[in-house]
Amino acid sequence: MEDKMADNERRITIQPNGPYVVYGNVPLVRKSEVISEHGEPLTWKKDEVLQTGERYALCRCGQSSAKPFCDGSHTHVDFDGSEVADTGNISEREVVYEGTRIFVKDDRSVCIHAGFCGDRVSNVWKMTQDSDDTQVRARIMSMIERCPSGALSYSLERDDENLEPDLPVEIAITPDGALWVSGGIRVERADGQPLEVRNRVTLCRCGGSGNKPLCDGTHKKNGFSGE
Repeated sequence: MEDKMADNERRITIQPNGPYVVYGNVPLVRKSEVISEHGEPLTWKKDEVLQTGERYALCRCGQSSAKPFCDGSHTHVDFDGSEVADTGNISEREVVYEGTRIFVKDDRSVCIHAGFCGDRVSNVWKMTQDSDDTQVRARIMSMIERCPSGALSYSLERDDENLEPDLPVEIAITPDGALWVSGGIRVERADGQPLEVRNRVTLCRCGGSGNKPLCDGTHKKNGFSGE
């Protein structure tokens, strides 16, 4: 009974130098960016819902021929999945930028360079200086809420809880990029130690991140193909 209850709990456990094993019938979808005519990401769209079971394994080494699922390739490619990401509270790493009626919080250590924080005209950090303008402040909020990794967040007062977007409990496969885990799913390292449970987390699936199990944007440099 205990094992059955554990399997029903929505969580992701990381296998030593192996895949992410997902428990609890967590929905798996494909999402991609809506791109402007200037090549700037504007928002996200859901492209597909994948069929899965109660439990499934997702590739972490980047070499599976059955992506996004694991096919055991990690055992043949000498994959080093050592996990080095900070398991502490993100609030301990954040730099806070004070604006007018908004406090922008930035943790560079979990950024994957998705690009929603800026465009050809400005960026969240510059805009914070002009946040006395209500329209600018609203735009800052919407840009931050599209950040998949949660590297950027905001609150209305410095010590208030962050205001988070209402995201579904799911795992989203991004094109040739990270696994975007949303909705507060628990992620456990191979040694059983949990990462901080957050609304937005991005996990590496190219095998090359220097901040495993978190994505650090390396997939943009190493030619990773998610198909």
